[in-house]
Amino acid sequence: MDRLPEFIGNHPLLAAAFVGLLVAWIGWEISQRFRGFRSISSAQLVRLMNDDGLVLFDVSSHSDYQAGHIAQARHLPPSQVDPDGKELAALREKPIALYCKSGVTAGTVAAKLAKAGFTQVHVLKGGLQSWLGDSLPLAKGKR
Repeated sequence: MDRLPEFIGNHPLLAAAFVGLLVAWIGWEISQRFRGFRSISSAQLVRLMNDDGLVLFDVSSHSDYQAGHIAQARHLPPSQVDPDGKELAALREKPIALYCKSGVTAGTVAAKLAKAGFTQVHVLKGGLQSWLGDSLPLAKGKR
């Protein structure tokens, strides 16, 4: 520890890069805590699905939903997400889980819902790709 100032003096760019990465990592962790929704694994989603009351939405495209979706999922295109609309407003205090093909679109929709006051919003980390990677089943067609 007594040689740290010497190391920093000899390698200022390396020390600056370390400090920059540390600040970026801390900032990212803080932003994850305050975004208003939780990312969950496939196993956590299965547990939530087994509890009563979870509403699961697939926010993928219509063709992706038809090709395969999680059995209890309702299709909700991102363009039709209206937090104050009849269907969603009734779910404001209920647990909601969202997923899409990769998790990106679901995260955007989740942030919109959280900002509108939804209190129990979850996103499947890695989306349907993660679900399939865990060898979990899909349903096909309409629901």
